[in-house]
Amino acid sequence: MTKFRACIDIHNNLVKQIVGGTLSSASPSTLKTNHTSLHPPAHFSALYRDAQVTGSHVILLSPDSHPAATEALAAWPGGLQVGGGITADNALEWLDERGAEKVIVTSWLFPRGRVEVDRLEELVRRVGGRGRVVIDLSCRRVGGKWMVAMERWSRVTEVEVCKETLDMLSDYCSEFLIHAADVEGLCRGIDEELVERLGEWVTIPTTYAGGGKEFADLERVERLSGGKVDLTFGSALDLFGGSGVKFEDCVRWNRERS
Repeated sequence: MTKFRACIDIHNNLVKQIVGGTLSSASPSTLKTNHTSLHPPAHFSALYRDAQVTGSHVILLSPDSHPAATEALAAWPGGLQVGGGITADNALEWLDERGAEKVIVTSWLFPRGRVEVDRLEELVRRVGGRGRVVIDLSCRRVGGKWMVAMERWSRVTEVEVCKETLDMLSDYCSEFLIHAADVEGLCRGIDEELVERLGEWVTIPTTYAGGGKEFADLERVERLSGGKVDLTFGSALDLFGGSGVKFEDCVRWNRERS
């Protein structure tokens, strides 16, 4: 059954909602921010903890955001995943010292634009098993395919998001997080075709993020994926200044499916 999963996106130590395609370290002037919260990260962690919105994630969108991410994790020890700049060298620090439930790894896996299996093996070995690893396959449409995008979604790799890739990577992680970078932060609707394909392809828990604009998207994702894919709302959620989705409705949805 499809569940709602929440997020805490942190940029420059502030909780923000950003249009994904505008996030680039090379051209910071192009950044488009939908919402900057007046609340600290721990505020959202406490909300998710109290509502038991499990499987939610903290994403560092800038390298200076370690203090805010650490604060978010401390408010719900062992309850949140963390991603953004994760490598085999720092994964245990986030897990064992800062209290993340799982680490989300993305760009570090693709240093030359393709999957480096030796890096995956090293990461799994260091953290003590694939159960503590989530692989983020942020992607962009290229023709009729979805290709993994890295480095803040600015560089398209050689890796296609498809059944073969997901089957191979599922040996090294316990979950997938799929960001549809082309629609991330736009609140214009999910990539329905991608969600439907994910429902056909995935064999482990998977969360889709990107374009969610209304509460009905939960029902839409459940139908399209056969209940195999969960959904994250960002800019459309009332917690982040949106008007399309109420957090309390999402919490009720989860409880009804528990």
